[in-house]
Amino acid sequence: MLRAQLELFFIALGFFTRLPVPGWVEFSPEKLGQAARFLPWIGWIVGLIGAGVYGLAVQVLPVDVAIVLAMAASIRATGAFHEDGWADTCDGLGGGWNREQILKIMKDSRIGSYGAIGLVLMLLAKYLALADLAAEQDYPLITALLVAHPLSRLAAVSLMVVLDYARADDSAKSASVARRPTAAELGIATLGGILPLLLLNAGEALTVLVLTAVVSVLAMRTFARRLGGYTGDCLGATQQVAELAIYLGILAAWSFT
Repeated sequence: MLRAQLELFFIALGFFTRLPVPGWVEFSPEKLGQAARFLPWIGWIVGLIGAGVYGLAVQVLPVDVAIVLAMAASIRATGAFHEDGWADTCDGLGGGWNREQILKIMKDSRIGSYGAIGLVLMLLAKYLALADLAAEQDYPLITALLVAHPLSRLAAVSLMVVLDYARADDSAKSASVARRPTAAELGIATLGGILPLLLLNAGEALTVLVLTAVVSVLAMRTFARRLGGYTGDCLGATQQVAELAIYLGILAAWSFT
């Protein structure tokens, strides 16, 4: 039983990141669908990579350079998986008039004006939020990274619980994970997403939880109305918006203390 769960974890690691996995792990579409339960736990690893790079870089480099390196490290670790989903979603929702047109645009590997603008603004907003978090000391920024990456991925999993997959007969690899998580799988994902909240004080934790829930609900409503469901790009877009919302939530909580 433990080996089976470990294998699913490594399958999730291999799918959602560019990090190496052991050779004994056997990939299959069925196992990949079950591995989505570990998406928030993969966020722990991505968050640790970003926090570790920042913690080392800030010892010898200016804070703003260390922040950029931390962002670059987390993007490299995931292969810009979620950022690509955000850009595709911006292109689709921005340029498409109906469901079929939106899905066609989102599947196009080329990036358009909406995607380019959305990606630049998203990265800029993250940088500015992280820079403000690091304005006084390093600990809040590192904590924010360790909280935001798991919790924002839980927001993406929540879409899979409520919505159906929007593409019929899709051969894309993202379709392999498009199955509704069971209660047990959701429990594993939820635990991975909320445990890092212990690093925050009560006010910060409540603020980011509320904002993450708001992002999740708005994403569900938008994708249900425009697409009748979700795609892999929608999951990536939700993760990106939720991650930014968490950084902003911690900053907002500071203003009340």
